[in-house]
Order: sequence, then structure tokens, then C-alpha cells
Amino acid sequence: MQDTIDAQIDDVDLAVAAYRRAGQWVVDELTREHCEDVETLAEALRHLGGDTGALALVSIDEDFFVIVRVQGPRTQVLLSDASAAEDWDLAESVLDLLDEIDPDDLDERDEDEPAGDLALLADLGVAEEVMEELLDDVDLYPDEVLSDLARLMGFGELFDDVVGLTSA
Repeated sequence: MQDTIDAQIDDVDLAVAAYRRAGQWVVDELTREHCEDVETLAEALRHLGGDTGALALVSIDEDFFVIVRVQGPRTQVLLSDASAAEDWDLAESVLDLLDEIDPDDLDERDEDEPAGDLALLADLGVAEEVMEELLDDVDLYPDEVLSDLARLMGFGELFDDVVGLTSA
């Protein structure tokens, strides 16, 4: 079991935390070990605090992404592709938290169908409709979607710098 978790952790493309302190965005890398499951990510975010809580933006294996938002005791999540729960513990932990999808029903879901709260970033500048558009764009990789989301929320340059997407 631990070997499977370690192998999956190695497939994390990027993992960052973003939060506001005194009205300014702060973006830091999260360790790959924080990406084991939603509970571990949420606990790491709670230590950061922030004016409006804290976000984790995680891209896995150029295949899907997870957003976790913690505000006090409240945890919200978004998984870009619910079918990823068939193979990935982090994605499965999102579905477990949501407690709305039976993993046995994943075969019946449309490919790339998201799970979670599409409006979890609405108060930060990303309307639900915009999130849907980004999720529906099959030409974007997960890290590109997360970069676009960061830009819409006002910390795109910081995000790109931390994850190495900044062009020379």
C-alpha cells in the first residue's frame, strides 16, 4: 500500500498553496507528501490561515487536478475528472469527502466529468461558468488550467514563478 502511495506521490506535477495575508497573495510550494489525500492537504492549509482561508492547487500526472479550499473548519473540493478516482488515492479521497459518488458508478460517468463545487472560487473572481469553460477545454493541460485560474484570482505571476511556468 505504501509503495502505491509513494508511486502516486511521485506523479504529482505541481502542488502549491495560495492564501492572502494583509490583502496580498502568497504562493508557496507544498510537499508531495501533502498530496496523499484531501485530509492531509486540508491540514497543511489550516496551518497557513489567510484572510479568506487557503487553497491547494494540485496537478497529477498531466491528467487531472484537485483544488482544496479551507476556511476555518470548512473544506471545499473540486476534482477535474471524477474517473481519476479509479486509479488515484487523492482523487478517491475527494469523492470520499464529497460522499456523493459511489466509486462503482464511475464507469457510468462521462469521461472527464468533474466532481465537487464548481463555485468554490466564485468569491475570488472565478465564476462557476468560467470554471465550467476551463474544465471543458480539452486542449488545456491541468497545470495550464490551474495557471489560468490563478491569473483570474490575481496571483497568476506568483503561481507561474513558483511552479516554473514563467517563460524566459
